[in-house]
Amino acid sequence: MGETSPSDFHVFNYRVALFSLTVLSYCVILVLNVSLILTIILDENLHEPMYICLCILFINELYGTTGFFLKFAFDLLSDVHVISYVGCFLQIFVIYSYAFVDYSFLVLMAYDRYVAIFALSWLVPLCCAIIGVTLTSTLQLCGSHIEKLYCENWAVVKLACSSTKANEVYGLFVITFYIGHFLFIVGSYVRLVKSALKSRESRRKFTQTCVPHLLCLFNVTAALLFDNMYSRYGLASVPVFAVVVSLEFVMIPPLLNPLIYGLKLPEIRKNIVRMLSCLKSLP
Repeated sequence: MGETSPSDFHVFNYRVALFSLTVLSYCVILVLNVSLILTIILDENLHEPMYICLCILFINELYGTTGFFLKFAFDLLSDVHVISYVGCFLQIFVIYSYAFVDYSFLVLMAYDRYVAIFALSWLVPLCCAIIGVTLTSTLQLCGSHIEKLYCENWAVVKLACSSTKANEVYGLFVITFYIGHFLFIVGSYVRLVKSALKSRESRRKFTQTCVPHLLCLFNVTAALLFDNMYSRYGLASVPVFAVVVSLEFVMIPPLLNPLIYGLKLPEIRKNIVRMLSCLKSLP
């Protein structure tokens, strides 16, 4: 019978603690987003463009976090961290399509909620993810070790023996495309700030409605940008920071968006309170 050292118990306890924290985080994300989705679906008064946008955003949060958390939780309790070739590319598609749709909706909601629920607002991000995954899947790989907590497109591209020029060009195109989204919205908000400074009432409305949206947008933008830059240029030099950014990108928006966009709105808040009251009254 083999011997078990005290360090083995320490590592196991550390993994169990991380696993418990991961499951708890996922459950909180699940409860927050599912509650808001059901609230919007069940109340016909909330079947308006703004709330439909939010409902799609919350569904996307569940889709993206599920693609990360299930595999991550399993890896925390496993000594061998492996994933199949198909499973890796499936995770890449899920996480990238989640990120692109999330960012597109945040940007378009700031511009026009009617535009945000238009089919192209989620078809374009999905096409971006599909093209990226397809280009990477055609590469000949000469390695199998990925320096990320999850399968990420550029981490797989760096394993290639063949030319990656097409991947590099396409990656820069996508980055430029979404930075353009961000700069457009920043320009729009600069004009709003100038208008808001003219009166106290305008400043109050701007603080209540626009500042939370800007916080979410800046959070997602910073997380995506840092994650991408460190994946391409600096992952080996500062691995701890890269891991933190990777986790922030898949954990904070799914927690922050429901709180800022959902529970802050009076109509949704009233419906949730009503639902909780009904649940309490049940025998």
